[in-house]
Amino acid sequence: MTGKILVSACLMGHAVRYDGRSKPLVHPAIDRWRAKGRLVTICPEMSAGMVVPRPPAEIAGGASGEDVLAGTARVREITGNDVTQGFLRAAENALALARETGCRYALLIDGSPSCGSGFIYDGSFSGGRHSGRGVTAALLKQAGIEVYSDREIDRLVERLDAAD
Repeated sequence: MTGKILVSACLMGHAVRYDGRSKPLVHPAIDRWRAKGRLVTICPEMSAGMVVPRPPAEIAGGASGEDVLAGTARVREITGNDVTQGFLRAAENALALARETGCRYALLIDGSPSCGSGFIYDGSFSGGRHSGRGVTAALLKQAGIEVYSDREIDRLVERLDAAD
């Protein structure tokens, strides 16, 4: 076995999203990985003390998680409240857990200002989105962890099958 997989808690059926819902990912590989003890579940925002439900948040100005990590962009709630520090703490918590548990891969929910890895919302709260990574996905990638979105699970299956 080539490493564990850090997984967004909402994909595992936990009602931790900003709106109090989950977004379960149903795929035969999930059951197989769970049975082998490969999955490590986290909601980065909850690990940083954010409540459920909470106001939606987006990275402002069409920026990315890398920009937030560099200190050149902010994460704001729809209310205007700046929650950047919470998202940075969330990313650090996810990376610490990944390192502690030997996760070499991450399977994260797309679109999230934390976990998005294929796309994120543009900060206008209008539904507009662009390609990019959220804060947690960006930090994990910078640390050498392979990050896959929920829409890329088949690519992750192929990657792990080739590595095992």
